Amino acid sequence: MTSPHSSYLLGLIGSGIGPSLSYALHEREADHHGLRLLYRPLDLDQLSLGADDVGELVRTAGRLGYNGLNITYPGKQTVIPHLDGLSEDAKALGAVNTVVFDTDGRSRGHNTDWSGFAQSFTQGLGDAPTRQVVQLGAGGAGAAVAHAMLTLGAGRLTLVDTAPGRASALATQLTARFGPDRAAAAQWERLADFLAVADGLVHATPTGMAHHPGLPFPAELLHPDLWIADVVYRPLDTELLREARALGCRTLDGGGMAVHQAAHAFRLFTGYEPDPDRMLAHMATLVAD
Repeated sequence: MTSPHSSYLLGLIGSGIGPSLSYALHEREADHHGLRLLYRPLDLDQLSLGADDVGELVRTAGRLGYNGLNITYPGKQTVIPHLDGLSEDAKALGAVNTVVFDTDGRSRGHNTDWSGFAQSFTQGLGDAPTRQVVQLGAGGAGAAVAHAMLTLGAGRLTLVDTAPGRASALATQLTARFGPDRAAAAQWERLADFLAVADGLVHATPTGMAHHPGLPFPAELLHPDLWIADVVYRPLDTELLREARALGCRTLDGGGMAVHQAAHAFRLFTGYEPDPDRMLAHMATLVAD
């Protein structure tokens, strides 16, 4: 854990991150602890950079005196070769959403996405059946939430991605950790078949974000016996969740994951213990504005 300092300089690296609430969540929680904390956006779109440039951006931030960074789409996996070390979770998942710099400027990657999702799911859908779960998306966020679902006891997780090789690779990693029958990849063309018999759907693609509006698949594939957990949190009320609720589905928005992963990252950045309930209340006020 980071030794407490008198002030902190943090940042968020990602594409189209203008609507992110990470800045406000970290800065407001720091205020409660009497800390000086500045959280800056480092938007790849505005900087005319891509996923392959994230590593160099991280190194530059370290040289400029940043204490830590959050990493979001599309850099959670491309950043890994450029870090000096990884936590066990980040190493197992092959995805990083939090980078902490030590006093020598060395960078260590962590993953608080999986624990943030697990905590949110337990609170919001903890009693939901999870014998058969479909997950849409097998990228950086997908790796984290898949790990969370299997850690929470999901019987079988079917992974579907527009890049089939990515789903297959993640399934291989998951079965190595959790057992041969716990995860499998499926072709996008068979999504309807798997959703028809699934208990729930985890949505872990960028579709539905402010810069990627819309539905990830036709609404006709939803049915009332399906619960839906979305990782998108800006907006909180995605088109997918609205369509699902209209059918009577139980739903979980991405706000809880966003808050709990931020709380875990705040602890890594500062060494101070955050109050997730206070941060959840702050999130509610932010999205209401």
